[in-house]
Amino acid sequence: MGLLDNMKAKLGPARDKVSDLARQHGDRVQHGLDKAARAVDDRTKHKYSDRIQASTGKAKEAMDRLAHKEGPGPAAAGGDPAAPTRPEGPPPAS
Repeated sequence: MGLLDNMKAKLGPARDKVSDLARQHGDRVQHGLDKAARAVDDRTKHKYSDRIQASTGKAKEAMDRLAHKEGPGPAAAGGDPAAPTRPEGPPPAS
């Protein structure tokens, strides 16, 4: 058994605990993310609204993945969420 296998075996219970907590308190966390996003957006005088919304959406998607909820994206389709995606359309002309 390699080092990575040992680490996975030892961190498995912690991952399960985090997943359980995400399932139990996901609504609270997402409410907190929304509240923090509004506060940051107000403090920056709405200059970075699009970036703040995008980041908040990514954080919510990560929470959903932690809670093992089904939804759009490669994780729900059974693919590797860390795998790079291929752009749609023809390759760029050189």
